[in-house]
Amino acid sequence: ATVSMFDQARGLGEVATDDGRRWSFHSTAITDASRAIEVGAAVAVVVRPTHGGGFQAVEVTKISS
Repeated sequence: ATVSMFDQARGLGEVATDDGRRWSFHSTAITDASRAIEVGAAVAVVVRPTHGGGFQAVEVTKISS
């Protein structure tokens, strides 16, 4: 997956997979202490169901290149 959008001021972002799946995430889901990530970064994600019936990325870990 890759980070397709990240708004650091709001702390909200989105990851996307090559097959078109997309999940939103909050900056608290970023596993490193910076709580920031670049658009286009390759990431590993853990996705969980939300109360509204959708899914959200709850862990976003940057993959080292």
